[in-house]
Order: sequence, then structure tokens, then C-alpha cells
Amino acid sequence: MWAFIIIPAAVLLLLLQGVVVVCSFPVSLKLERAFPHNNYNNNLNLVELRDRDYSRHRRFLQQASSKDVIDFSLLGTYDPYRVGLYYTKVKLGSPPKQYHVQVDTGSDVLWVNCKDCKGCPTSTGLKFRIASYDPSSSSTSSLISCSDKRCSTGIESGDAKCLNNRCTYKFNYGDGSATSGYYVSDLLHLEMLSDNTNLSSNALSTVMFGCSTSQSGELSKPDRAVDGIFGFGPQGLSVISQLASQGASPDAFSHCLVGDGEGGGILVLGQITDPNMVYSPLVPSAQHYNLHLQSISVDDKTLSIDPSVFETSHNRKGTVIDSGTTLAYLAEDAYDPFVTAITKSVPQSVEAFDAKEYKCYITKDSISKVFPNVSFNFAGDASMVLKPESYLLRQKTVGDKTAWCIGFQKVKGQGLTILGDMVLKDKSVVYDLGGQRIGWVDHNCKKLFNVSTKSSGRRRISNASRIDYRNSLRSTLYKLTPIMILAFLLHLL
Repeated sequence: MWAFIIIPAAVLLLLLQGVVVVCSFPVSLKLERAFPHNNYNNNLNLVELRDRDYSRHRRFLQQASSKDVIDFSLLGTYDPYRVGLYYTKVKLGSPPKQYHVQVDTGSDVLWVNCKDCKGCPTSTGLKFRIASYDPSSSSTSSLISCSDKRCSTGIESGDAKCLNNRCTYKFNYGDGSATSGYYVSDLLHLEMLSDNTNLSSNALSTVMFGCSTSQSGELSKPDRAVDGIFGFGPQGLSVISQLASQGASPDAFSHCLVGDGEGGGILVLGQITDPNMVYSPLVPSAQHYNLHLQSISVDDKTLSIDPSVFETSHNRKGTVIDSGTTLAYLAEDAYDPFVTAITKSVPQSVEAFDAKEYKCYITKDSISKVFPNVSFNFAGDASMVLKPESYLLRQKTVGDKTAWCIGFQKVKGQGLTILGDMVLKDKSVVYDLGGQRIGWVDHNCKKLFNVSTKSSGRRRISNASRIDYRNSLRSTLYKLTPIMILAFLLHLL
């Protein structure tokens, strides 16, 4: 998760909100839609929508794999007008208790709110009750001491520290929010979906996770509060790394996020397979899922950007794939050429204007007809092609004209590019940790796909020479100025 300074904006009409196993394989997480606001106009209530999507995604898995599947319902959408994040339900402890946690490939640790937490939210706009973990109420819970090898792994990666012989953590996020607590070990419960559609609750694994005793900043706000964060990063304390080291899952996971209004999708432990999948190697020893971005093309024309702008080094944070970020962000030296090229490629019938630091456009035509495709070109001859729907955000319609704004934001002085859910939607994305690569292919995420549970290799998790960014960064959104957008629309009428 990543964060930047929030730009103040007047609130008048629509504002962007939020931001942002012991078993057979594959393990899966199903993503469903969620509506955090009561005034959203929909024909079906939330329970009906969840039930419908839940049943649909279970059928996807049954037909995509002949083996038993572990799955648990996952809610949310990339849509920044609604939630701007994806979250899942996990069960921890004995007896098991349910928690709603954000799925985040930009961080490593699974942590949940702990009993008697100071500053933890007590309510949320996401239609569930906030829960907290009580170690004393679980018969299988145990504290992680400083002598535990898992704590040593966390200390090496910067995810843990030793305090009074207790393995603890403190994560400071870039938006000024923070959480701290201590590590425990307990059972993670997962439901198994068999070919005959019978559910079983006997799939479980012992994992180490965080018990947060303090929170501040954005984490404490109730509008889109969750019970914790489910980190799927590449370091040793992530649940995917723990399960793979136990031989309980492949050293890989995949997701496919539906990009239309309904949201949804699926995440599986294993590799989605597709003959058109392209792969790019991960940057060795990076803390996050960094790739070698080499160039950007707009309308098949390569932009004049020095490739060093995208490099990952000790003073440049490189290009990161991150499901914990709602929008997308470009390094400062790449942003202006990118926006200028898009603006020059649209016909004169499209009116361009500036709203704060956003570049926006007014058009009565379909954006697929008047805006170019954009290509991010990575090492390994792997290109990620973005249609206009993957880099433009719809703002407001007046009469027959609609305002659209580029969803990419400029990152100043960090040498950082982040590709978040806005870009990753409508694609099957594979995080092949064993093979040290990421793959992707365009896909209608409402349709079936195949999953392989074979590992491409066995990685050795080492932090000795990794590129260290230390502080975690949590994604929040810039807010557009709807007054400016509305005024420009009215001026055109």
C-alpha cells in the first residue's frame, strides 16, 4: 500500500472516496461487490448480490479445477466512488472467529485489531461489524518470543523487532497513519469446496500474524475501516510465504479483478494459466513486487523517457505492482510526457482542461473511440496494454457530455511508479514467487479460467542485500474538484 499527500477539495457533487493451509490446491479467495453507502442506487440488496456472486465464483472454481478448492468470500471493488479496496473474511483461532481484512500485495504481514486496542475503529461503512482478536479466548493461540525463528525472519525484513522478549512490530504509513502490536501464532481456518459442492471446514494451518494494540490516522477512520490487513507481499512473514515453506500451498498466487460496475473477481493460491500469458522477471531482492519497466508507448509511439526513471535502486523505488493501491502513479519525469502524449492524440472534438493536478477531458463520444491505448513495456518482451477504461476515471455527465480524468498521479522526488487496481482490473495476474516473475493477460474475469498448482521453483528468502524502503506506504486518493468539472461542463453547454 502506498500513500501521498491528500489534496484538499470542495465537496459538492461526486467525490472520489477512500483511496484506496493444510489442504489440496488451489486455494482461492472470491471477490464480490460491496456498497458502503446507503444512497447508492441499486436494484438488488447487498445480501442478494453477495449470494449471487458467491455462488457464481464457486462454479468458476469447480469447473476450472478437478481438485478440492479452499475458498472464502472476498468483497470490495476497485471503484474509488465506492470502496476502493478489496477485502476478505478470514477465520482465526479456536474456536474460530471471523475478521474482515484488506488484501494487499504491497505489504507482507497479516495483522488484525487486538482486544483493548487504542485508536482502532469501532464501526465501518462497509456493512459488517468490526471485530477484535483476543489471544486469551483462543485455546490454540501462543505468543511469539524473540527466540522464535519466525521473529528473526521478521527482524531481518524490517517487519519485527524484539521488545521485552516479545516479538513486536510498528508500521508507519506514508499518509501519517500507524499501527503497532505484537505477534502471535494461531490457526488459520479455510473452507474447502469439493467437486460435489460440499463445504468442509477442516482445512487449516498454523500461521504467525500481528495483533494490533494501537492505531492512528487513516486506519482509525470508520468510513472504510476493516479489521486488519492481509499482506501478500514476497517477504518471509507473509501468509503465502509461510504456507509455501510448510508445503501447504504453491509458492504462487493469482487474481482476476472484474472491472465493470458490479466489481468482484477471484484470488487463488496457484497460477492461473493462459496460452497468451506474458511474464516479466521480478527485480531481485526487492522488498515489493518490483518489475523492470523499460518504456511507455501511447498510440504505438514510444515516449522519450530516460529508462533510468523507472529503475529500482537505493535512491529510486522503481515500478511496483500493488493491489493495495486504488489508482496508479507515475514517476515525476514520466508523468508529463505521458499526459502530454495522450492529450495530443485525442481529436479536437475532445475538450481538455485542468482540475487541480488532474488532466481532464470533456467528450460526447465513447472514450474507446477517441482515446488511445497505452502500453507499459517491461523486461522479457512483456507489454501491458491499457485501454482508455484502465487509465481514465469517469467524473460527471451533463447533457450528452461527460468529463473524464486521467487516473494516473504524479509522484514527486521518489522515482516511484505504482500500478494499482485501476490498471490491474480485467486481467489475470500471476505472482509466481517460485519462478520470480509476474505474468498477466487480458481476461473477462466473469468467465472460467484454469489454475495450476505446480510451483515453478523453490525460492530462498533472503534479506541481506534487499532494497530497503523501511516505512510502509498506505494508499489514499487525491480528491478531484467537482466544482471545476461541473463549471467546465456548464460552460460547454
